[in-house]
Amino acid sequence: MSDHTPQFGLLRQRRFGPFFATQFLGAANDNMFKFALTVLVTYQLQVGWLPASVAGLVIGALFILPFVLLSATAGQLADRMDKAVLMRRVKDCEVAIMATALLGFVMQWPALLLVCLVGMGVHSTFFGPAKFAYLPQVLKPSELTGGNGMVEMGTFVAILLGNMVGGVLIATPEVGRVHVAIACLCLALVGRWTSRSIPNQAKPEVVQRMNWNPWSETMANLRLARTDGLVFRAVLGISWMWFFGAVFLAEFPVLAKQVLHGNEQVAALLLVVFSLGVGTGALLCESLSRGRVEPGLVPIGALGMTVFAIDLWWTLEGLSAVTHVLTLSAFIHAPGRWHVLLDLFGLSLAAGVYSVPLYALIQQRSPVTHRARIIAANNILNALFMVSSAVLAGGLLAAGLNVPQLFLSMGVANAVFVALMCWRDPQYLRRSKNWVLRSLGRIHTPSA
Repeated sequence: MSDHTPQFGLLRQRRFGPFFATQFLGAANDNMFKFALTVLVTYQLQVGWLPASVAGLVIGALFILPFVLLSATAGQLADRMDKAVLMRRVKDCEVAIMATALLGFVMQWPALLLVCLVGMGVHSTFFGPAKFAYLPQVLKPSELTGGNGMVEMGTFVAILLGNMVGGVLIATPEVGRVHVAIACLCLALVGRWTSRSIPNQAKPEVVQRMNWNPWSETMANLRLARTDGLVFRAVLGISWMWFFGAVFLAEFPVLAKQVLHGNEQVAALLLVVFSLGVGTGALLCESLSRGRVEPGLVPIGALGMTVFAIDLWWTLEGLSAVTHVLTLSAFIHAPGRWHVLLDLFGLSLAAGVYSVPLYALIQQRSPVTHRARIIAANNILNALFMVSSAVLAGGLLAAGLNVPQLFLSMGVANAVFVALMCWRDPQYLRRSKNWVLRSLGRIHTPSA
């Protein structure tokens, strides 16, 4: 085998292809089920104890709750077990959860479906540390950036497809619930089948006893992540990316309706553009980094996030007013709307370039005996940062900011955060300078 396999070439190899398919199908299933359930309780069922006005928030909170409560336990298990075996056990649970959800959809039992939603949150919580700790076990150092780029691209495409297919199926008159239920169960079964081909790895050496107290273990994981300052700053950097991105994703429906004056198809288009941008940026990282883990891409990606966020604010503030709701076709041909789409694509592409090197850096520098626990700490902070972003965005909007001004504030906050990150660890800017000089042909030696 050659020293370096291109990222798309990894799909043809057993060490990566079945794993990629398994995680792709799991992410698609999570989002198809979650979005279909949101539409069901918002538009189709009258649930007295779950008003439609708060259904989306409740569903989102219930799905993310296990990440906060159980990530510490998930990280311990992933550090103690063969990652491939753990992923297969998690997929077994997914099949059982989706079989239960089939009953919930057919009988129209929203309480049972919410229990299944929490179960899918638990499924993702336990799959995440095993997933990211598996990659450095099977990929060479020169393949880590490309492999992580493929995983991030696959995740965002899966989120996009899951939401779209779930929305289309649940909207089918009379039989939409049954179609969603069958589709979710089929995805779980296919995911379990692909997981059979993930090659087993050596069982890790157990270094400590299991701690079943989630609070104390969460604190222990965060302390563990802080033992290496570079790793901890990478963890914070990833959590910030989810904070930043969650604000934009949450405001897409409002942006489409109140600012762009578009219909539901316009809101869907914004999600498509954002997802494709992140996926494109993630895939670009391998060629930009030239087969190495390149922290120098982080400030460059962050700069793009800020520039496009500010330009998006400027563009939105200058849009001409319309007096009617724009269809998708009318939106595309309306003045200034293409500029909005380009800003969103550029912003999300930059986010992909920003985040992939940080994931690779955590995997490369974390000790193998504690790698999954550090990744679990990252998942905990991701969840907390996303919840915080919703609270902060809601507060800023309630204080009088409009959506374009909220985007402007996020662009400025992003610049401040990354400036502090680079101040605490100057190697990011040093590596960025060397990367730019190499790209211009001014130096030919690897960066320090």
